[in-house]
Amino acid sequence: MQDVSHSTGGPASEVGTRPSAPAKPAVVVSKQPRSADIADNAFDPAESAHHGAAQNDTGPQAQHVHMADHEGSPKTQDNIDAIRAEGLTARQLRMAMRVAQEHGIRPTSAFEAVLMLRQRGIDPFARATMLDLVHSDTPAPGREVAIAEQTAPALRAAPGQLATTPVEDAQDRMAQIAAERDKELKRVQRDIAKRRRKRLALLCARLLVFVTLPTFIVSWYFYVIATPMYATESQFIIQQADGQGGMNGLAGMLPSAAGMGMGGQSEAASVQSFLQSRAAMLRLDTEEGFKEHFSQDHIDMIRRLPPDATDEAAFRTFSRHVKIGYDPTEGVVRMEVIAASPEDSERFARALIRFAEQHIDMMTQRLRDSQMREARENLEEAQQQLVQARMESVALQERSNVMSGEVELSLLSQQIGALEAELTQTRLSLQELRSNARPNPARLQPLERREEALRRQIEDLRGSMTIDSPSGASLARTQSQLIMAEAEIQTREMMRAQAMQQMESARIEVSRQVRYLALSVEPVASDEAAYPRKLEYSSLAFLIFLGIYLFVSMTGSVLREQISG
Repeated sequence: MQDVSHSTGGPASEVGTRPSAPAKPAVVVSKQPRSADIADNAFDPAESAHHGAAQNDTGPQAQHVHMADHEGSPKTQDNIDAIRAEGLTARQLRMAMRVAQEHGIRPTSAFEAVLMLRQRGIDPFARATMLDLVHSDTPAPGREVAIAEQTAPALRAAPGQLATTPVEDAQDRMAQIAAERDKELKRVQRDIAKRRRKRLALLCARLLVFVTLPTFIVSWYFYVIATPMYATESQFIIQQADGQGGMNGLAGMLPSAAGMGMGGQSEAASVQSFLQSRAAMLRLDTEEGFKEHFSQDHIDMIRRLPPDATDEAAFRTFSRHVKIGYDPTEGVVRMEVIAASPEDSERFARALIRFAEQHIDMMTQRLRDSQMREARENLEEAQQQLVQARMESVALQERSNVMSGEVELSLLSQQIGALEAELTQTRLSLQELRSNARPNPARLQPLERREEALRRQIEDLRGSMTIDSPSGASLARTQSQLIMAEAEIQTREMMRAQAMQQMESARIEVSRQVRYLALSVEPVASDEAAYPRKLEYSSLAFLIFLGIYLFVSMTGSVLREQISG
């Protein structure tokens, strides 16, 4: 081991029993490693002072040399002596050397490092500076052994070899440390690069398997295998006859009822539901051969229906190829029918429009039939009651032998008047004969009998008017019955007139309730395939697979973190 001694005039070193060599100029090489790595393992204030003095007395011998006037100026030397007098510990001096190296300063001694750091306004002993050094300069486990071995005191020279000076020994150690550090850094960089390449390769492989390959398969299907499909678009609205004049203004103010009456919105929604139902699919298959069309051999296997396809499978195909939408703001029903040929697409679209018209008629037919049936029944009942009233009046006339009570009353009144006049004349004649002292009996008796007959006749006529006889009812009763029969006939006439008016009103109301399907866009066969949309569907498939992959990856990362934590 080397023995280091200090003299009063300045520090000196001895190797074994050999005296120290004369002071030589110290050379600071541009590739000198950080001395902080040496200071972390072994540092002595006296040795540092000796090393600094030895370097301050040397001259330039390399490419980069410290300025001698700056190092040897009295002011700088006084500042270094003042710092040396502060009694700094070895740990503080090592810390100052590390901080100087971190800031790109190359001092010749630890005290000079403290001085140069303070001149730059850096406190090497601040807590924040110490924490930064702890986090940034923590050596790797493999490096600690090498640094400890290289910074240990130099061994004595072997027999037959010349002993080196401390400066040369320190330079050798620093060169070795730099070489080891460069080697370690290169190894760490190679490991990091290798791990990054491995992770990148794994990421590319996962993306290839879970995203790129499925997207390629889907794109290949759309571009190569998928059967071109033709779409036929059509638009229609549900209209009804105009209502009353006051309702026309209100209907014009409502967008949903414009051109359709007040009930058009519900009818349009009902038509949409019907066209998307299984009933429409079954009727389309029965009348137009929907299943047979999608069971053809030239259709790709995904869209093709098997020959013995069930109604449920056919309905799923129907739902994918018949798209219907309703816009309540405009009252328009839009329909798109997709098929393997443009002619079949147009044929299916026209058939569905025909089904919609029949469905609309069926919706209002029951209401219209009900209204017309009720009005017709009321009219028939009124007519029957009128006929019955007239028949009863005729029967009454036949039973009483009285055509009209007024006429009969007038005739009886005339007869009674004539008989009353004749009775009065007979009574005057009797009074004249009786005024004689001896009236002639031959003339008196006939007059008396005549008077009695006239009186009984008048009484019989008056009795027939008010008293019932065995042969029939009285004229007064017959007259009352005839008046009641006439009143009944008049009532039935009024009821029949009202029934006829109701019949006309019902006919007008029924005509207003009739719904019409008006085509705003006629179904026209397309000359170019609309489906599949290859680029759009391929991009959508890529986004879907990428989203699934990201979701699964993030979920797996979170689960691994939770399990490891």
